Amino acid sequence: MPERLAETIVALWTPLIILWITLPTCVYMAPMNQAYTLSTGSPLELGRQSEELRILNRSKRGWVWNQMFVLEEFSGPEPILVGRLHTDLDPGSKKIKYILSGDGAGTIFQINDITGDIHAIKRLDREEKAEYTLTAQAVDWETNKPLEPPSEFIIKVQDINDNAPEFLNGPYHATVPEMSILGTSVTNVTATDADDPVYGNSAKLVYSILEGQPYFSIEPETAIIKTALPNMDREAKEEYLVVIQAKDMGGHSGGLSGTTTLTVTLTDVNDNPPKFAQSLYHFSVPEDVVLGTAIGRVKANDQDIGENAQSSYDIIDGDGTALFEITSDAQAQDGVIRLRKPLDFETKKSYTLKVEAANIHIDPRFSGRGPFKDTATVKIVVEDADEPPVFSSPTYLLEVHENAALNSVIGQVTARDPDITSSPIRFSIDRHTDLERQFNINADDGKITLATPLDRELSVWHNITIIATEIRNHSQISRVPVAIKVLDVNDNAPEFAAEYEAFLCENGKPGQVIQTVSAMDKDDPKNGHYFLYSLLPEMVNNPNFTIKKNEDNSLSILAKHNGFNRQKQEVYLLPIVISDSGNPPLSSTSTLTIRVCGCSNDGVVQSCNVEAYVLPIGLSMGALIAILACIILLLVIVVLFVTLRRHKNEPLIIKDDEDVRENIIRYDDEGGGEEDTEAFDIATLQNPDGINGFLPHDRRGLLRGIPENDA
Repeated sequence: MPERLAETIVALWTPLIILWITLPTCVYMAPMNQAYTLSTGSPLELGRQSEELRILNRSKRGWVWNQMFVLEEFSGPEPILVGRLHTDLDPGSKKIKYILSGDGAGTIFQINDITGDIHAIKRLDREEKAEYTLTAQAVDWETNKPLEPPSEFIIKVQDINDNAPEFLNGPYHATVPEMSILGTSVTNVTATDADDPVYGNSAKLVYSILEGQPYFSIEPETAIIKTALPNMDREAKEEYLVVIQAKDMGGHSGGLSGTTTLTVTLTDVNDNPPKFAQSLYHFSVPEDVVLGTAIGRVKANDQDIGENAQSSYDIIDGDGTALFEITSDAQAQDGVIRLRKPLDFETKKSYTLKVEAANIHIDPRFSGRGPFKDTATVKIVVEDADEPPVFSSPTYLLEVHENAALNSVIGQVTARDPDITSSPIRFSIDRHTDLERQFNINADDGKITLATPLDRELSVWHNITIIATEIRNHSQISRVPVAIKVLDVNDNAPEFAAEYEAFLCENGKPGQVIQTVSAMDKDDPKNGHYFLYSLLPEMVNNPNFTIKKNEDNSLSILAKHNGFNRQKQEVYLLPIVISDSGNPPLSSTSTLTIRVCGCSNDGVVQSCNVEAYVLPIGLSMGALIAILACIILLLVIVVLFVTLRRHKNEPLIIKDDEDVRENIIRYDDEGGGEEDTEAFDIATLQNPDGINGFLPHDRRGLLRGIPENDA
């Protein structure tokens, strides 16, 4: 009966087992209407294809047989096995030769003409070429005649995350109106990643702001930058620097990142009214002044700029409204008072005007702050015919290089006496406007010379006032403002923009960026700063660190290797030479301090002092507790051993012989005999201290009064 049951089971299950074994082969070969079988040779790819085949078998779908895969940037001591060509006509007699042609055949891919094994003999880069189309053919070894038609297949290069995101259009510049509401869109930036956007997350970018909070925020997915604070005031701060990072792998740890800078400039809105610098202005005018001549200027300052600072001036009241007019100078943003009708000193010697300055462009959002206008009083005194000197220009603008030699002529002012008698003119400098006495003027011809050295980095502009005085009448004087602009020369070497201190993890990776530094130069070249970075000649072959110039004019310091040990060396000093692009160029050497630190696995600095002890990787807290418990247990055993040894060496004291005899008599008493003595210890009665001490097991020594000694 058992034998018949077994035969029945075998008969039922044998066909099912055969079907299960042959079904994958059938599914695998079904779509291959060719004479070749292609299989990948990489263990990783073979495993993946087996898994794909298992899934395809389960879902009853055909397998794309004419593709092979090879991982990019993979290199080793031996060529990489990509796959194998095999024809059903090959009985293993080595009479068939395999031939490979197409993209990279012979140069990138090499075939064993006997076995059909295809190897990659060069490292591949998917970003250069993603796939290769090749043709396989089997020919007779002796006659070279084709045994089968050529078969075309593709070798695809699989992507790895070997490209960091790049901002191709950076650095960026954007503007946003001041006083904007929270969340106002500023701009958006875009980074590109050369990795495959389809395979994995190598090209999935997440954006973040490294510098620029709390003023701006960024959408992680779309990289849209928005204002994070409302009502930012341009008059308080006009420009912001935002550092933006794009990180691939969806922003997860291990991804590569790239950064760029965005300079955000707040554009002006009309949120400030004009304001006169003084409430009362005094002017004097000769009675014979030509009509239309400018008598004086009044100015209402406005913290806004551009058209928002433009003001119109009007005479709104006074006893000279018919004689005088005021016009707006859009260039200087001031009001010019001019004479409309002739004056008569003998008739009226002074006039009073009330002038108003009002903004031209009003922003309705800020109209509730009050009227965007201001008023001032102007008093005009009419003088007799003796007129003061008149300068050839109402203002002078002079330029001088900061390295100009002392006593060199900067420029010249000229003035004349409009009177018929034409008195000679003497020139002088109003020392209230030149307290440091940096300039001198020739009293006769008005030539201005340099008295002390200039430094553009300390002061770009010097505003002085030149006085012209008639020699025949010292009361007849005129003043003219002279603005002197100091032009830059390359007289300052570049240096680090800040006191940098870098931190290097002991478990860091080769090529890891330790620190990014930037330079500053007090000079102001016309075409902007461009810095060159280099190591000292003796540090060019530095075994520990190297440098890399960034597109944003900064410098990255990279580690050349891993395995730094702060127990051996805690601090490294890296001198860096910084040169500018001036003519002639200047350079300086700044030293970067690099501290070796203990870090967690994710790169967070934990300790940077050499005394700190870093737990070895792999030693868990449980193992440390177990070791500590063993040490404590060992100490307890040692203490107990010493204590017991001390008690054993101390003799038990028996007070008198009668007690011994009494105990002996009790021992011989009828009863349990030795069982009673074991149950009731006589030595305990004679030595009460033994209750808590060590009791010897040999009572014969106790009865004899002889203490037991250690062997």
